[in-house]
Amino acid sequence: MYVPSSKWTWAFMLLILLQCIISLAIESYVFGEFQASLRSPSDDPNTPSGALTIPTYLALFIFGFLYQLVLAYDALRAKNTIQIIGICIYNLGMMIYSSVEMDQVNDAIKGDPRQNIEGLEPNNDIAPGTYVKLRPFLIAAPCVIAFFTVLLSLVAWKLYDEFAWTIYKHISADLRLKRRYLQYQIYIALLKFDFFFFLGFTVQFLVVVREGTTLAEVIITSIALPVTIALLFLAAYITRRESYVGQCGIIAVYFAGMAYFVFKLVRMWDSPREKQYAPVRHSLTTFAALTLVLLVVTIVMAFVCMRNFHKGLRPHVQKRKVPDANAAGAYDQNGSRVHGYDGKDGNAHQLNHIPPRMTID
Repeated sequence: MYVPSSKWTWAFMLLILLQCIISLAIESYVFGEFQASLRSPSDDPNTPSGALTIPTYLALFIFGFLYQLVLAYDALRAKNTIQIIGICIYNLGMMIYSSVEMDQVNDAIKGDPRQNIEGLEPNNDIAPGTYVKLRPFLIAAPCVIAFFTVLLSLVAWKLYDEFAWTIYKHISADLRLKRRYLQYQIYIALLKFDFFFFLGFTVQFLVVVREGTTLAEVIITSIALPVTIALLFLAAYITRRESYVGQCGIIAVYFAGMAYFVFKLVRMWDSPREKQYAPVRHSLTTFAALTLVLLVVTIVMAFVCMRNFHKGLRPHVQKRKVPDANAAGAYDQNGSRVHGYDGKDGNAHQLNHIPPRMTID
């Protein structure tokens, strides 16, 4: 079991944990007040979809912050600077999501005729004055995350310097090989973040957007979730194995995913069915937009990683355990042990300590 070894690794992990506790406490209070104010239980089939807004937000916040804890632990254990930076950006995305929550809850409770949103309060489905009680906590949520984002960014800057030596020992002084390894790390980190944002969009769609959704669409969306998870693991495996055919297939899947999210965005804002999405339209739009941005960057990095195939990186990304002193040596571009390394072409170099990593990494 990994134990943080420096004050900065301890600080980063404790900040993530503290943010998780405070944010979930705020969301739990909002959830409790909201549920207590409803006129009918949220599991009633006749309950308006707006009543599912707060429970869905709470579920996503719980998963989001717990997933962030796992990512932080993995990044510190592996001394992965790229993933540490990614966690700070991820935190920024959570702040945007919590900011959208305030406007979305206001629309769900009070309604908005301009956007065809039927509120719970005008229909007497919730106690009057509920939003007034929730508003201070809805404002506090993004403020807390913003505060911790600043602190995490400062600590990440310190960790960048601390982990730089580890990368140097792993990849040596070959700048080209070091650059290829960092590009691989960026790609793997993107896969991990893609998973959360796709999951967040899918959960909101399945839970809140019920009216008018066909059974076939629900089944297809439900099946797409485990398939996507499997594809993300497969994408990491293919990159480690350096398969051109497999990488081209994965990139084609990324483009199909982009087409899916563009289709959903168009349906949410400019189609006869846009009213179905009204209760969570802003939230779904946020997730869809962030996922599209991540997919574009992921596609770019997939091409970059494919360009780096068979250039000496494979032994470094395939090894999972720290080799002993006798196992350290040089490897050629096919992964075979060699005893001489001139450091000219970057196709072979000394394999030193490689930190253990998650399966997807």
